[in-house]
Amino acid sequence: MSWDGYIDNIIAQSKDPTGKSHVDRACIIGLDGGAMWTTKDHINSFKISPDEAKTIAKCFKSKDFTDFMISGVHCEGTYCIFLRVDEDKIVLAKCGSGAVTLQASKTAVIVAHCPRDSQQGYANKAVYAVATYLEKMDM
Repeated sequence: MSWDGYIDNIIAQSKDPTGKSHVDRACIIGLDGGAMWTTKDHINSFKISPDEAKTIAKCFKSKDFTDFMISGVHCEGTYCIFLRVDEDKIVLAKCGSGAVTLQASKTAVIVAHCPRDSQQGYANKAVYAVATYLEKMDM
C-alpha cells in the first residue's frame, strides 16, 4: 500500500483561506523503528534519512524528548531548534529554511515542513488532521 497520497492530503489541509499551502514537504514514518511509510519518490516527500527517522520514532515511542532538547531535531540533514512538545505527541521545531511539525498517532509519526515565510499554525492543523484520522482508524 502506498501512503504517498497522504503527502498530498497534508499539503491540501495546510491551505489558508487564500489558497496558499503552508506545507511544502511531508512524510509519514512508523512509530516502531521509524520505517518510512511514504516513499521518497513523491515530488513533495520530506526525505528524512533512516537515522533521522529512527531518532524521531524513538523519541515519540518513549515519550522522552531529551534528545530533541539537547541536540535538536534533524530532518534532511538540517538541524532544527526544538521549540516545544505538547501532550507528549506533538513536537514543533524551527529550521533555517522554515519550521517542522511532528505529531504521533498510535502507530505513526507525521512530519511536515513549513517553508520560510509561511505560517506554522496551518502546518500544525494539517498534521493534526491526518494524525487524528489515523487514530480514528486505530493506526
